[in-house]
Amino acid sequence: MERWFNQIEKKEIWYMVLPLLLVIPLLSFSNQIYGVFQGNMYQDIKLVIQILIIVFTMAIAIQSYLVFSHLLSNQTLYIGNMFFIIALLELVSLFFSQSREWNFMNEPLHILIRLYLAIGFILIILNPKKRLTMNHRILTYGCSMLFVLGSVFLAYYSPKVLPKNWLDTIDNMVHLIAIILQILTIAIVSTYVKKLPKRSMWLISAAISLIVSDVFFIVSQDQNAIWDFSALIYQFLAFYFFLKAIYYTSVEKPFQQLLKIKKDLEQSQQELRFQAYHDDITLLPNEHFLLKTLKENLHEHKAQKAIIAIEIDRFAAIRSSIGISNSNKMMKLVAERIQSIVPPHYFATKLREGQFVIYIDHVKTIEELLQFCLNLKSAMTDPLQVQLFSLNGSLNIGIALYEEQWTGEELLMHAQLAMREARQIPQRFLFYKPYMSKGIADRILLEQDLHNALANNEFYLDYQPQVNLKTGTIESVEALVRWRHPTRGFVPPDVFIPIAEECGLIIPLGKWILETACTQAKIWEKQGLPPMKVAVNLSLGQLFQQDLVEMVQDILHRTNLDPSFLQLEITESMTMNIDQMTQLLHELKALGIQIAVDDFGTGYSSLSYLKEFPIDCLKIDRTFVRNVPHNPNDEALVSMIISMAKHLRLKVVAEGIEEVEQLSFLIDGGCDYIQGYLFSKPISPQQITETYKDLHHRVEEVLTQLQYIEDYSI
Repeated sequence: MERWFNQIEKKEIWYMVLPLLLVIPLLSFSNQIYGVFQGNMYQDIKLVIQILIIVFTMAIAIQSYLVFSHLLSNQTLYIGNMFFIIALLELVSLFFSQSREWNFMNEPLHILIRLYLAIGFILIILNPKKRLTMNHRILTYGCSMLFVLGSVFLAYYSPKVLPKNWLDTIDNMVHLIAIILQILTIAIVSTYVKKLPKRSMWLISAAISLIVSDVFFIVSQDQNAIWDFSALIYQFLAFYFFLKAIYYTSVEKPFQQLLKIKKDLEQSQQELRFQAYHDDITLLPNEHFLLKTLKENLHEHKAQKAIIAIEIDRFAAIRSSIGISNSNKMMKLVAERIQSIVPPHYFATKLREGQFVIYIDHVKTIEELLQFCLNLKSAMTDPLQVQLFSLNGSLNIGIALYEEQWTGEELLMHAQLAMREARQIPQRFLFYKPYMSKGIADRILLEQDLHNALANNEFYLDYQPQVNLKTGTIESVEALVRWRHPTRGFVPPDVFIPIAEECGLIIPLGKWILETACTQAKIWEKQGLPPMKVAVNLSLGQLFQQDLVEMVQDILHRTNLDPSFLQLEITESMTMNIDQMTQLLHELKALGIQIAVDDFGTGYSSLSYLKEFPIDCLKIDRTFVRNVPHNPNDEALVSMIISMAKHLRLKVVAEGIEEVEQLSFLIDGGCDYIQGYLFSKPISPQQITETYKDLHHRVEEVLTQLQYIEDYSI
């Protein structure tokens, strides 16, 4: 009921209630009200009301007649016919009432009108809705004319056949029957209140007004009495409510539906336009909107313009590791941080996966752009919390200043090229330079070839031995992936590994490397070689891989390799998120494998992870070893790393040993393992099998030069 009243305007409720309230003064002050009228005023007003009744009933008939051609509803047709009959009979009654000779027909016509209205309306309501044809309209309105003629003849002969008092009795009985039928009509219409509130309200109001009219007609004993006049008033109100119901159903409601459809269509168009020009995840304008803006705005004025291209570092690897849903949440958090520091005159947009673009149509100074880039880096300092993942939001930023001959697409492309180049430097942001455009097509082709390389078995592993300086034996090897391109030949790892990380291929490639290395370790064991530990590098993308622990466990199980002969290496830059990494490394350590930190000393993270992580080994990066013993600073750093590792009970591996002097310094410093070209370059697994003894002879020769041979047993 509350929903019903909400759909009805207050003024319409007053239209229904006010006529009922007027009954009270009519009952209380009927004589006084009647006394207001002077002379023929009463008759004139009564005549006006009768004319209005004819106008309203004819309006209902005409409206239903016209609307039927669109609705083809049987109820619409029958309502129109019923009021057409009533309008004609009211017109005949009005005509005869002005003649004393034919005045006797008024009462019979009045009886027929009231009877037709009460019976006809309830029959129409009870009649099930169905569609008709246009032929039915011609037929029914033609029959209505005949029905009116028959009713006029009946009204003409009934006073001559029936006694005067019978007509009065029949008149009262018809009004009582009409009251009963109107009450029944109200009961039936009330069942449609929730479904059709407005229409039901008007029909109920009409039925109530007819009931009041019938009561007044029964009470009235004189056609010139106030009750007869009041009955006509309420009859007129009833027809007004009927007209409102028909108008609402056939005109107002369809028009409202049309307006709603138009509004929904406009809203849908706005939503489609928003979707076409905005990103679904961040709700920022997308690439289409950016290019449209550049096309319209780029040549507007002579002010310096620029584009800043921004990407989430290693986003493809992160996305393939944590899933689409979590990576979308990460992207949304990055967008929020970018928006929080973007000045009002900067236009921020979202491009493809993990990339954002900021367009500035009026660059005041270069320092302004640099400061904004620094603010961006600062905004990403805190990790991004995505459910259980605490993610590093490092950004690569490229800046391109507009030049007159460039198009909007070229300006965008140059900023993206600078962004790509920024991946290679610590600052992680660069201005575009023309040299950056060279080789971009080749890089794209290489990325396409990379997708097929794994399926075509173009990857292979080389292994670089690691020598135990305490025993002089080769106890472990590091697995290093290589790519033999069918047309390019050998592709260096520092070229294809970053591309694999960007496009997400590092996950399947990393799995292949791990499984191949574990399988090879078992092959050497079966060939009679002493058990050798194999070291495999993990990429950042693999660390975010949700099933990394399960994958390692499965590979160990399928290859039947003892977990103690597998060492997984992480880089120092991967240790930024201590909480998440600690849990992951403990789970890996629980499998029985060893954990090493590769490229130690080159990262930017806190050393607190050394006491938190279950680490077995530190690998000193070759950049520190290269200048030993020629650079005192590098000597100090290497000595400090070895000393720190000893205090933490960690093994130390030095990479990139190429000179005997370097080896001598490391032995004096207490280094545990070394690897480098001084003993062996990375070689194939077959070469290790075939030259295993020769490799040890090479170790013996080198150590002999240092006069430590008496301390070793090979």
